[in-house]
Amino acid sequence: MSSSSNASIAKKARTKAEADFATWLMMAKLGGFDDLPPNAQSFLIDYRTRLETMTEAESTTLAVREVYSAYYNEMGGVGAAPEPKPRTATTARKVGRGPKPQPSLSSRHSTIPMIRKSLPALLIFACIVALIVACIILTQ
Repeated sequence: MSSSSNASIAKKARTKAEADFATWLMMAKLGGFDDLPPNAQSFLIDYRTRLETMTEAESTTLAVREVYSAYYNEMGGVGAAPEPKPRTATTARKVGRGPKPQPSLSSRHSTIPMIRKSLPALLIFACIVALIVACIILTQ
């Protein structure tokens, strides 16, 4: 198998491992541990055991690495799963994690159309209030 296909498998396995572990952890925190598949339960049990001796971040990293290795082998990766490259800010943003870039000065002008859209709604509301007040005054 070529190294490019192994790299592709590694990328898919890592993405799936990160997403699955986060899902399993959230389900366990919400009381759904018993509903998880047996392999997920064993990964979470190992994760919880390691929490006694290491930080949450270290235990999470190690657990995701274990899930990644298992997925890599299941997906047909050859040999040991390659060590994943550290995520950069742009890579982290692609999977929905990391800070969003701050808007530049030129993009701040894009709020003007939003103000223009809300202005007619405000005028309609003011007209309805004025009509109600006028009806109340005229009926007395």
